[in-house]
Amino acid sequence: MPDVQELARAHATKALRSAAVCVLLLPRFLLAALLLWLLDFLCIRRKVLARMREHESADGADGADEPAVRVSDSNRMFTLASLRAVWHGHKLDFFKTARVGAAAPNSEVVPLAEHKRARILDYARGRRPLILNFGSCS
Repeated sequence: MPDVQELARAHATKALRSAAVCVLLLPRFLLAALLLWLLDFLCIRRKVLARMREHESADGADGADEPAVRVSDSNRMFTLASLRAVWHGHKLDFFKTARVGAAAPNSEVVPLAEHKRARILDYARGRRPLILNFGSCS
């Protein structure tokens, strides 16, 4: 049975790792959030200016009776859901095993004919390149 100190050490290690990942990902996330906000700002500004031009050209000088221009929240990029998706994407990117220039991961596969587990690189033969086909070529 695990000792209480070992469990505490394991939880502390996990918490420190999570904190380190957050510190590493935070600048990238904040930059992406800023870009989403700028995109929203530019799109909203463009919509408001276009509507103002339409109203000015249609009504001439009688624009005092019109309601204020409003932009709905349904087409915005800077929302809590989009920020969550960006954060999740950054975490997935950080923890992925495949990296450009690094050795390919040797993932586990199950061949349909054999029904037993194997590794991708088990099918490599000598210096011949291993080609994986994920779908139909027709």
